[in-house]
Amino acid sequence: MDSELQDWIRQRCRELGFTRVGFTFATDAPGIGHYDAFLSKDHHADMGWMVTGRDARADPSQLVPGLQSAVVLGIDYGWPRPERPHALTGRVARYAWGRDYHNLVSKRLRKLCRDLRAKGVGAFWSVDSRPLIERAWAERAGIGFLGKNCCAIAPGDSSWFFLAAVLVDRALEPDPPIKGGLERHCGRCTRCHTACPTNAFVGDGQLDARRCLSWMTIESRGAIPLAYREALGDWVFGCDDCQEVCPHNHRAPTDLEQDFAPRAGHAWLDLPRLLATPDDALEDSLLGSPLKRPGAVGLKRNACVALGNIGDTAARPALLGALDHNDPL
Repeated sequence: MDSELQDWIRQRCRELGFTRVGFTFATDAPGIGHYDAFLSKDHHADMGWMVTGRDARADPSQLVPGLQSAVVLGIDYGWPRPERPHALTGRVARYAWGRDYHNLVSKRLRKLCRDLRAKGVGAFWSVDSRPLIERAWAERAGIGFLGKNCCAIAPGDSSWFFLAAVLVDRALEPDPPIKGGLERHCGRCTRCHTACPTNAFVGDGQLDARRCLSWMTIESRGAIPLAYREALGDWVFGCDDCQEVCPHNHRAPTDLEQDFAPRAGHAWLDLPRLLATPDDALEDSLLGSPLKRPGAVGLKRNACVALGNIGDTAARPALLGALDHNDPL
């Protein structure tokens, strides 16, 4: 084990703003059995990239020749929700209030891997959109256990943190996983399952994305299914219901990343203004934000459903104006 290198990595990660650091062995791929079961049931909806990236997830040695260890990292983002500015606004999931974590975390990981390579260490970094099952690696490295809501949870602390990983070709001392896992730290609690407005959880730690509001409002390019429109409530981007009710998230947040603090108008979207803004101008206004992911048409689709659920007649002009949009959605 290279303890000197490991100490340096831990210190460098802290300097780069990672609030959680864990190490684990990388001789196989954690979580791939659950992943394959997820795919076999079509629970990935239309997210075909989850299928095409399966083999690399199953064999991470494809990503780093001589792979031996993984460095698993977390950055906290759980800022308190600002007060609702007015009735005709829609809720946004916490992770999208500030800068796009893909961009921010990627830059830090590139710096870390550049420094590792300067030391002669082979490395591959990942944050969300690359072929690693970060949650499974986080569980193995002791960052958190995987809860009934499928999130990585630090017991009694938080699940409001982004995950990233760096694979390296050096042997590092592994951290122990959290003892007891879901059975101990979730126990008989089912608050997350009860809170889910669309019953998207099909078992403990099992999610059918086709029923999940996050998939419907962000990834899906079609219409919100009629059966789930009322359940959408005033969510216009993502959904945090299963995390907001989790007992492990009831502690006041500390050590938060400033770049993920809520930008003005991003925790609550002004829905009439959103519908009235030309598509190009709307997307330009969201540069550097995760809110750009659904595109202007997707956000406007969500806004129409949310305004219908809010039921305030003051929304009528905005909704009638949306009928003139050139996209039938």
